Amino acid sequence: MRKVRLVPVGFLLLLAACQQSSPGKETSAAAESNGDRGAVLYAQNCVPCHRENGEGVPKVFPSLAGSPAVVGDPIELAQWVLSQKRPASIPAGRYPTQMLLFGWMNNEDAAALLTHIRSHFGNSAPPVDPALIAKSREK
Repeated sequence: MRKVRLVPVGFLLLLAACQQSSPGKETSAAAESNGDRGAVLYAQNCVPCHRENGEGVPKVFPSLAGSPAVVGDPIELAQWVLSQKRPASIPAGRYPTQMLLFGWMNNEDAAALLTHIRSHFGNSAPPVDPALIAKSREK
């Protein structure tokens, strides 16, 4: 008799969330033609977890709308996105998933991406510039 191994429910939710929506070529092409590099990067890297509208997946991936981490200190946000240095505004253990590292992004792309999430999904935080990203990497 073969043993059946059960996959944890959280892992199945993660897989389902990441496969439900993938950025279409139309979304990326339209954003690129508008010169919105941040939108393209968001579609390519963030949509699988945070969804196209930034709402995330309840109890699995956080919403970006009105998030204190998103609209708060941009250096803390950059450190979180690029190196997983958790800001105080993101309590540990709140979600069962861990965000991927985006430290591979250059300063210009990281600034474009963070500016996009800080100015979309109902957010209206100031833009982020590449110099701030460079500063966040020094800390």
